[in-house]
Amino acid sequence: MSKQFEVYKCETCVSIVETLQGGGGTLACCASPMTLLLEGVTDASQEKHVPVAEKTETDIKVKVGGAAHPMEEKHWIQWVELVGDNFSYTQFLKPGDAPEVVFKHVCQQIQGKATVHAYCNLHGHWKTEV
Repeated sequence: MSKQFEVYKCETCVSIVETLQGGGGTLACCASPMTLLLEGVTDASQEKHVPVAEKTETDIKVKVGGAAHPMEEKHWIQWVELVGDNFSYTQFLKPGDAPEVVFKHVCQQIQGKATVHAYCNLHGHWKTEV
């Protein structure tokens, strides 16, 4: 059974889906089950993938990795998402963009913890808590 905000990928056509609400059954695409993309929380590779979030009085600024992640045609961060108990905000990136986003005026919405997710087209799904 899938749960909220899991990310799945089709290994055939590389479609990616995110569940908004869990349910029974198996997600499938191209006549095959989709792969659940587990989130990394530590990074031992040369380029860093774990999002680094900085909370101000009103905003959350996210940089992907302690060292700037590559943003090239063949290797880039596709999206960054901020998820809380009662909200979800996603910003999509493209090659050439800076690997960072600012979620403006969101701090007043955070009750407890929120999670920042980042997705690298080559190295998958990564997260950290705010």
